[in-house]
Amino acid sequence: MVQIIQNCLQQKNTRQSLDKVSKIFSKILPIYWAFLTYMLLKPGEENQEYWFMFNGIDKVLHVSIFAMLGFCFIATFPKIKFSYFFQIILIYAFLTEIFQEEMGLGRSMESLDIVADTIGCLIGYSIYKVLVKRFF
Repeated sequence: MVQIIQNCLQQKNTRQSLDKVSKIFSKILPIYWAFLTYMLLKPGEENQEYWFMFNGIDKVLHVSIFAMLGFCFIATFPKIKFSYFFQIILIYAFLTEIFQEEMGLGRSMESLDIVADTIGCLIGYSIYKVLVKRFF
């Protein structure tokens, strides 16, 4: 009986902790998403070559920023079904690529960017799930 009560209390604390995390990320997500939209749609410009740049760095950046977006999104809405999560992020990835092409501001649509975005959001989702399993 004592074990059952301890399990119930632990589940309640876990839910409260996850609710606190969700509340924090509900403030971070809109800011990050707005910043990301601005960065993805701002006019293109010639980049200078730096020592750390390599061929494909833009794909690494896409994976990274969408991993963060996926993590923030699932942390904000932890009860959302995976299929909805995936559809929302994928639609956003497609729309930003289409807008880059259509706006004519020196950016172009690249299908590999969408692949990188998809991989990034899956990484962010997976990291969140691993952290929740490990710490909550």
